[in-house]
Amino acid sequence: MKLKKGDTIRVIAGNDKGKTGTILTVFPEQERILVDGINVKKKHVRPRAQGQKGEIVQLPRPFRVSRAMLVCPKCGVSVRVSRELREGRTVRVCKKCGATLS
Repeated sequence: MKLKKGDTIRVIAGNDKGKTGTILTVFPEQERILVDGINVKKKHVRPRAQGQKGEIVQLPRPFRVSRAMLVCPKCGVSVRVSRELREGRTVRVCKKCGATLS
């Protein structure tokens, strides 16, 4: 998986197509990511104490990595990512501008 926590991504498929957000959590076993403000679902929460009201909470849900593309911080475009060996380390590289990604 070439996406990491903290990366900025753009959604390329689904109901949230075109939206951008920051990755909060990566689930590599399921090939899913959790992104702030994208794929938000409503959950009805029961009251926990007597006299307390129930509420509707909006929570972001994980979605498939294949529906997202990394946004290059240098060129600002959705890009594909490759891995290269530079200075003895494997780094992610933008396919469009060749910039090294963190």
